[in-house]
Amino acid sequence: MSAQYGSFVTNEPGVGQLEGDYVLVLNGPNLNLLGTREPSVYGRTTLAEIAAELATVALSADPPLRIEHVQSNHEGHLVDTIQTLGPGSAGIIINPGALTHYSIALRDALAAVGISTIEVHLSNIHAREEFRHHSVIAPVVLGQIAGLGPDGYRLALQHLIASRLSDGGNR
Repeated sequence: MSAQYGSFVTNEPGVGQLEGDYVLVLNGPNLNLLGTREPSVYGRTTLAEIAAELATVALSADPPLRIEHVQSNHEGHLVDTIQTLGPGSAGIIINPGALTHYSIALRDALAAVGISTIEVHLSNIHAREEFRHHSVIAPVVLGQIAGLGPDGYRLALQHLIASRLSDGGNR
C-alpha cells in the first residue's frame, strides 16, 4: 500500500499531549508526486516542503499545534484516517486530489466527524477541464481554497488556528 505518514512533533513542552492539539492534513492520490508531476500545473514545491511549512506555522500558534500529515493513493485509507484521527483534531485540511470529484465515501466520512474542514487545491479546479469543476467534498466542508498553490494550505491552517481561538473551531 502506498501511503506516507508524517507526524511533525516537536520537543516543546505541552505540544502533542492533548486532544485538539493537532491539525490533520490529508492528501489524496498522486500528491506524493508534487514537485515533479506536471510542474506547470502544480508547481515545483514538494509535499514534504508543504508539510514542513505547515509544521512551522502550527508550532508558532498559541497554544502550539502539531501537524498530523497523511498522504495516500487509496480512498479507504483516507476514510480510515478521517474516522480515526479526525474526531480528536483541531481541524482538517484536505486535498483529495482526483477523489474530489467522485468520492462519496470521503464526503460522508468528513460529514460524520463534524470537524472544521477546509478543502485545498493547488490549481484552480474551476478553470480547468469541465470534469474537475464539481467537488462532492465542498458541500460538507467549511470552505474551499483553490488556485493559490502551496499558499492555500498555509491559509487554511491560519484560518483553522484563528477559528480555534475565536470559537473553538467547531463547524
